[in-house]
Amino acid sequence: MNEVYLILGMAVVTFLIRYPMFALAGRVEFPKVLARALRYVPPAVLTAIIVPAVLMPKGTTLNLSYTNAYLVGALVAVAVGWFKRNLLLTIVAGMTAFFGWQILLRM
Repeated sequence: MNEVYLILGMAVVTFLIRYPMFALAGRVEFPKVLARALRYVPPAVLTAIIVPAVLMPKGTTLNLSYTNAYLVGALVAVAVGWFKRNLLLTIVAGMTAFFGWQILLRM
């Protein structure tokens, strides 16, 4: 029964935190400087999540060697994304490089 209360409590807290933003969405307008700054939040958050995972795949030490398939895949994805500007192609190229590099290292 405690689990039910826990889940209901989490749902209530989540609702109370998010609902005011939806209720005020059409009534409040951010200053242009703040709106421009908020455009950088998603890339900054994604970078903060991805870079440590790529550079420290085991979670303890920095791995900048050629044996780091995460780094190879990320570098290929960055290059393809930079030159082609195609999200699907970037994802496919990065994943192909990642898995292909893992296969090559095991041979």
